[in-house]
Amino acid sequence: MKTIIQSIKGTRDFYPEEKALHTWLLSKIRAVSQSFGYQEYEGPYLERIDLYAAKSGEELVKEQAFVFPDRGGDLITLRPELTPTLARMVAQKQNELAFPLRWWSFGPFWRYERPQKGRTREFFQWNIDLIGANSPESDAEMLSICATFFKQVGLGPEKVRILVNNRHLMEDQLSGLGIDAAERKKVFHIIDRRDKLSPESWESYALESGLTANQLNGVKTLLADEELWQKSPELVRVFNVLQAVGLAEYVRYSAGIIRGLDYYTGLVFEAVDQDGGRAILGGGHYDNLVSDVGGEQVPAVGFAMGDVMISLVLQKYGCTPALNVCPAQVLVTVFDESRLAGSYELAAKLRAEGINAAVYPDAVKLPKQFKYADRVGIRLAVVVGPDEEAAGQATLKDLAGHAQETLPINALAPKIRELIG
Repeated sequence: MKTIIQSIKGTRDFYPEEKALHTWLLSKIRAVSQSFGYQEYEGPYLERIDLYAAKSGEELVKEQAFVFPDRGGDLITLRPELTPTLARMVAQKQNELAFPLRWWSFGPFWRYERPQKGRTREFFQWNIDLIGANSPESDAEMLSICATFFKQVGLGPEKVRILVNNRHLMEDQLSGLGIDAAERKKVFHIIDRRDKLSPESWESYALESGLTANQLNGVKTLLADEELWQKSPELVRVFNVLQAVGLAEYVRYSAGIIRGLDYYTGLVFEAVDQDGGRAILGGGHYDNLVSDVGGEQVPAVGFAMGDVMISLVLQKYGCTPALNVCPAQVLVTVFDESRLAGSYELAAKLRAEGINAAVYPDAVKLPKQFKYADRVGIRLAVVVGPDEEAAGQATLKDLAGHAQETLPINALAPKIRELIG
């Protein structure tokens, strides 16, 4: 028995059923993005590793990026995220662009990490950013996009919740605990690891990282305070907007949301599955990334959502639709060998009238052709035998309803449209 060459670990095969769901997901992403006035863009799949080294964090650069030297010796990576690319693109044409920019993208990314449920090495990701706006209201717009998407795909606030925090607020609170500016980045990473460790391991990790026992107790008190957001004028304005647009029920404050990437400077947020707590998407406000890649400083806010986890959540809650995998609306059968060309001619006429038509490519027995149509999800079949051909007619069979009708060739396309709705 021959050995089948296996796919690369952490990648996925999109058979037509999976691809149909993927295309449906993209259609929802596109519709929500465009409803808020966002323009679609794309960047290259390959970037220099230097683009990520400054701001994306050591773990991403050293452990998760697929890095290799090109023939000139430069270190190149398959892109692990898009925000640095976005910053570079903005920096390159900063004087030509009309701010604020509203941009979105959906494309493939790669990270070298251990594959597990909800996480692969190759994945697609929705990226959406508002660049050149620096108000809490622009931050609220990004949260509104998240909530609107969830609403559009049938995920109510009882199923998913968007957890928000603000790094300015946390910096002020950490300062009050005697933690100076030089140490806050380290504390942010400690907070970000809380949900990845047991309580005992996390406390040990925090103390080993340099926090005193009093400081650790202070951090734990902050993380337990669900009303801390009221001390942030920015978050108060964010929640006011969410209330005004009717989406506040999707959003809740959580001091434990800090986001691991170093470039976030203000609002940070994650959307989580209410049943299990797995993160679905994440993002935040960043002020310095464009200047870090050579441009002028410009504020921005955005988020990224991978297709793997959101697909699992949608399937878990029964929110994926029944999709017709086969685009053909009718199968033009082949009555016998002499009528093969005539079947292709009829299919071409139907396509010219806007009907998606497939032709069975061999003159096999009609029951086999009907069985094929049923298996691939084609509801209608057209038969032109000697009698129909002589009369300028065709028989249209409804394979689902087990009904058929013989009608003139020029009436075929209107009847098909009527049946398929």
